[in-house]
Amino acid sequence: MRNRLPNRSRRNSSRSRGGFTLLELLLVLAILVVIGGIVTVNIGGAATEAKINATKAQLNGLKNNIQMYQIRMNSLPDTLEALRDGPSDAALKAKWVSPIITEIPTDAWENQLVYTVNGNTYEIRSGGIDGQINTDDDITVEGT
Repeated sequence: MRNRLPNRSRRNSSRSRGGFTLLELLLVLAILVVIGGIVTVNIGGAATEAKINATKAQLNGLKNNIQMYQIRMNSLPDTLEALRDGPSDAALKAKWVSPIITEIPTDAWENQLVYTVNGNTYEIRSGGIDGQINTDDDITVEGT
């Protein structure tokens, strides 16, 4: 003789095995949200770091362009536009051969760069993440 479960027991066991409970679904959803939040924060930090590094590279490239101008003209440019348009001084303009750059670059956040000359030294400055000059997140390159 076979050992069979009564009809009622068989029905209950099949009912308890089917699907997920609402609590289980909410728990899985909560775990996915937490993981998604962690990933988003990490990716956001990487994007910011990439923009900072791109701006540093941009400023160093401009520093090289300024050095090229300095070699050609034997002086620092008055503005970044002088790298494109040539010097404003008529005597220096006669030495001008061709543009060093074709357009004035911006930082990775599309903000204008600030170029200042102080005697024989200069500084190129980006406002950084907040776009404001002279704050803690500014990115600068100096040269002579």
